[in-house]
Amino acid sequence: MKKNKKAESFGVIGLGRFGTALAITLAKSGKEVIVLDENESKVKELRQYTDYAFVTKDLGIETLREAGIQNCDVVIVCIGQKMDVGILTTMCVIEMGVPRVISKALSTEQGAVLKKIGAEVVYPEKDMAFRLGKRLLSNHNFLDCIDLDNSIEIRQVNLPERLEGRSIEEVQLRRKYRMNIIAIGNESGTTIEILPEYRLQKGDVIVVIGKVEDIDAFEEAFGE
Repeated sequence: MKKNKKAESFGVIGLGRFGTALAITLAKSGKEVIVLDENESKVKELRQYTDYAFVTKDLGIETLREAGIQNCDVVIVCIGQKMDVGILTTMCVIEMGVPRVISKALSTEQGAVLKKIGAEVVYPEKDMAFRLGKRLLSNHNFLDCIDLDNSIEIRQVNLPERLEGRSIEEVQLRRKYRMNIIAIGNESGTTIEILPEYRLQKGDVIVVIGKVEDIDAFEEAFGE
């Protein structure tokens, strides 16, 4: 994998819901993506999207180097639950000289450590903004918008009235608009465990990841 001035190659370490959705979106957009996870079935699923999907239980520098992580323009470490593993892996990636390293955190304490060692930090459960890059100016329709590489965005979207009462499976955003829902927030809190049978309700805010043109098409279709 060759490095380019513009971010064209990405590494995603950890294939939870967030990491999987991110890796698939990047790969579908024509980016070169390396994915690493200890779960063989998750890695196998990603092999339909990228040739660089590896099963590994060791995330030391040598293993990361063998996978080619050092050649990525951007690496996202999506290991939140295992705090020590996430921090050590992030340190290794930074030490390898990757230009941009983003790491997932589940607490402000964990985030503080990650920032201290030089990583950008994302708090998916805390603020649903997924602060993976610069904040963009948003219009009245979107609460927030994060630009990953000028073609892919994570947006926080007010639920269109016409989708109220419909299940995630019925809405079929992935098939119709090539977007993935990675979080839903409402008065009860925020969840990243999105079940197909969940019925969208008034007041829901959905966080989606996808190509800019696809999210724009969704906005236009529902006239929000």
